[in-house]
Amino acid sequence: MWIPIQINENSAEPLYFQIETQLRSLIVSGQIEEGTLLPSIREFASSLKCSVITVRRVYQDLENEGLLLTKQGTGTFVARVGHNERSEYRRMVVQEAVEAAVEAGLSVQYSEEELKALFLEIIKNKYRSHMGEGS
Repeated sequence: MWIPIQINENSAEPLYFQIETQLRSLIVSGQIEEGTLLPSIREFASSLKCSVITVRRVYQDLENEGLLLTKQGTGTFVARVGHNERSEYRRMVVQEAVEAAVEAGLSVQYSEEELKALFLEIIKNKYRSHMGEGS
């Protein structure tokens, strides 16, 4: 199975964090469905051109969160994510991103009004372009 993970080698974020964040989003959003068998650690590491240790850490972290389930001798599967957990994960991902954006605004003395206006403009543009893709 091919998993659409984009690695930015110029990012300050560690490789495992980039992979983990994107894989979590794919699972939580339902793009990778419950019960899906993920590639073996070696296969995934090879396809991402990263170390086995990196992928092992991602799988372990997501298993600890309850998003993945490893069955010895069978492989690693996407676990059942209930509606409440899915809503909570989705909220957490968005909240962290918005908090980071507000922190960035504060760090450059952006006023609350400027930040609200920018945020609303970005929402309008992103949702318009996103909705326009499917038509």
